[in-house]
Amino acid sequence: MILAQISDLHVCRRGEKLSGFVDTAAYLSKAIASLNSLRPRPDALLITGDMVNDGDAEEYRLLRELLSPFKAPIYVIPGNHDNREALLAAFTDHAYLPRKGAVQYVIDTFPVRIIAIDTVSPGKDYGELDSARLEWLAKRLHENREKPTLIMMHHPPFNTGIGFMDAIALHEGATQFAQLVAEHHNVERILCGHVHRAIEARIGSAVVMTCPATCHQIPLELRVNGPVGFTLEPPGFRLHLWNGQQLVTHTAPIGDFPGPFGFG
Repeated sequence: MILAQISDLHVCRRGEKLSGFVDTAAYLSKAIASLNSLRPRPDALLITGDMVNDGDAEEYRLLRELLSPFKAPIYVIPGNHDNREALLAAFTDHAYLPRKGAVQYVIDTFPVRIIAIDTVSPGKDYGELDSARLEWLAKRLHENREKPTLIMMHHPPFNTGIGFMDAIALHEGATQFAQLVAEHHNVERILCGHVHRAIEARIGSAVVMTCPATCHQIPLELRVNGPVGFTLEPPGFRLHLWNGQQLVTHTAPIGDFPGPFGFG
């Protein structure tokens, strides 16, 4: 089983560009084309938030159009740029989604169980897991303590060292989340977005990782009070391969590159 992950698509209204020059729609089209070119193709696509930039219906209509060439199941969660109500209205045909409220659910049809949890704090850039969402997650984890499990969420529950992004990471509930995950050794991965970079850490026995964005990236800036901004480093995606014993994660750039060439 192969699960693809993309994040932070930031699709704008048709004809608009992010910051006036980043064509996020074109970037997403290239990402979907890259995923469709893989052999074997992914069994599903996980999108870990910030699917659109302003959270309005027009952006979500374009998003659905851009995602339509991907024929395997797609599972989505919101980020701080998304709007829950508009998201749910745009994905009414996705039966796994709730009709209202927090966008969280369980997918149990793959060898690895997928638990999606909503970290959005409406109107805020930082994330939160309040007592209700933590209780929901605890119940879902307790339902099956044996099957390999991954959790997908938008805000990373750890500090990356990139100061201005850590200021808007998961705030409320991060400690309780870590304690809960540490109690469940079957949690293999925690997949996040938000940071526009590939970064890994550990919580309990689980590997927690952020994903490159399909558009612009956040610079690798570990100085205290480093400059705030973004770069046009190559976009990327993650592939999570279940080999029957564990998840193995690959990170790949999106684009056309020469090769492969034979060794000579």
